Formats: sequence, structure tokens, C-alpha cells
Amino acid sequence: MPAARRPAAALFPAPTVPPGFSSLPSMSATVLLVAKLAAGIACDRVFGEPRRFHPLVGFGRWARAVESLVRGTGAVGASRPGGLFAWLLAVGPWVALAFALRSAHPQAHWVVDIALLYFALGARSLVEHGEAVAAPLADGRLDEARERVGWIVSRDTRALDSTGVARAGTESVLENGNDAVFGTLFWFLVGGGAGALLFRLANTLDAMWGYRSPRYLRFGWAAARLDDVLNAAPARLTALTYALLGRTRRALHCWRRQAPAWDSPNAGPVMAAGAGALGVALGGSAIYHGREESRPALGEGGAPDAGTIRAALALVRRGMLLWLAAAACVAAVLELAGA
Repeated sequence: MPAARRPAAALFPAPTVPPGFSSLPSMSATVLLVAKLAAGIACDRVFGEPRRFHPLVGFGRWARAVESLVRGTGAVGASRPGGLFAWLLAVGPWVALAFALRSAHPQAHWVVDIALLYFALGARSLVEHGEAVAAPLADGRLDEARERVGWIVSRDTRALDSTGVARAGTESVLENGNDAVFGTLFWFLVGGGAGALLFRLANTLDAMWGYRSPRYLRFGWAAARLDDVLNAAPARLTALTYALLGRTRRALHCWRRQAPAWDSPNAGPVMAAGAGALGVALGGSAIYHGREESRPALGEGGAPDAGTIRAALALVRRGMLLWLAAAACVAAVLELAGA
């Protein structure tokens, strides 16, 4: 007699409910995951980033301590294997702790997954930082807009004109839409709270160690490559999201033609598709660490302004709703298929 077909399930099976919790409604693992996804997004929307004791700030201190410890071992510590060991030492314990906490109690997965998604997701923070640039720029307060955009980009912003500020702000919103929002959502759907945590910690280490400077060229190699790997699928889904919600044909054209010329294999598709979706011209030369760098063109259309930054923020917000709706639809289909 053939075995009965098992219903479809997400990566984490639905936990066994103990007698004391028998009154809780029964949900499949997929529906549970989407419910937690919605709850985590709602927490970010309502509370925003923690104003004190932000986990990523604490992780940054931990990462610096780990780097100092590993580099203290000598030449090996500053090598590629040393950088990989440091990455594992910085990230591994926290991901393992997430799995352990999730298994500590049959209902702990609710609190752990939602809390980790809330801490990893940066949607409201992205909106706040983007609007902090757009508002003074729209009012003609260029000095303030330069200062605010300097908080979210690594380029020299002191001599930027209004178009340069708008360009930097729009590019930052589009790229961080992937890093702080869609990449986090993708890895949450793949691996729950621990998946979202893994992605954000890896992304943070790339921002700290993934430079091609003499200090980090070898030590930061693993951080940069691992971030590229973890970001490969989310970046292309982000680019597709931007294309679907904007000028689709132009976005796909820019993605195909312009992304290969960009240094980053993941930022290229995201920003090319985003610029095309907005119908604006981005890219071009910028000053980093005192040196002018010539960057490929991104997008097609007119010069950016304050309204372009706000349009990019709206694109990210609509994209989050699209992802949530798509996840709910997939959960409903799997639920019906397993009924």
C-alpha cells in the first residue's frame, strides 16, 4: 500500500503543541511563517529601530573585538583563512543561539522569529533616513541635505549640488532596499528568524570588512564573498520587484544592459533596475575617500531631485506589500494542496 502523501511544509516544521496549549489554533508551517512575516513587518512599522541598545550596534562592537583577537595571532590572522575564521567566529555563535532559543519551548518560535525579523528589518529606518534627505532638499536647505545624505553614503558629500545629493540619496535607498528590506525578507522566508539574522550579520560584516583597502584586501575577502553569495538571489528578486512596480520595460532594459558594467554583481542589478523603474539617470562620477571614481551610468531619464528619493521610498514600500501578498498566496496554495 503506497504511503500517504505528506502536505507541503516550509523549512521549519510546525512545532508540537503541548497539552497546556491545546486551545491554540492549528496552522501549517507555511501559514505560521507568513503570520510571523506580517507580525515582524508590523513591529518594524510601529516601533522602528531601537533607539538604545540596537543589536546591530552591539554586533559591530563584537565584530571589532573578534577582528582584534584574530589579527593578534599574526600573519595568519590577517590572511584569507584568518578572515574566514573571524567571520565564522563573529556570526556563528549568534545564529546558533537563535536556533537554541527557538527550540527552548514549543511556542518560543513565535517570539524568537518575530523578534529577530524586527531587529533585522530596516524598512522604517530606511524611510526615515531617506525622508531626512528629501525634506531639506525640497525646501532648498542644501547644507542640511548634504549633511543628512552623508549619514547614509560613504562618498564625500561636502561639495555636492542638489542633483548630486538627490542622486546619492536615491542610490542609497534603492541599494538599501535590498540590503535592509528584501534580502532580510528573503532569508526569513528561507530560514525563519535565524535566516534573517544570518543575512543581516553577514551584510554588516561586509560593510565593516569588505573593502579593497590594504588592511582588508585579504582579511575581508571572505566577508565580501559570503555577502555576495547570500545576496545573489535576493538582489535579483529586488531588481524584479522594482521592475514590476515601476517602468517595467525600461527597468528590464537597464538591468540587462547596465548591471554587468557595475563592480558589484548584486548592487548592479538592483540599482540599474531601480533607476530604470523610476525613469531617472543615476550613476556617474563620485568622490570616495578623497578620490574621484568614474562609475557606469544607471537608468534612463532626467536628473534626480527630492521627489526621486521619495519615489524610491514608495517603490520599496510597495515592494514589501507585494512580497507579503505573494507569500500569503503561496501559503494559501500550499495549504489547499495539503488539505
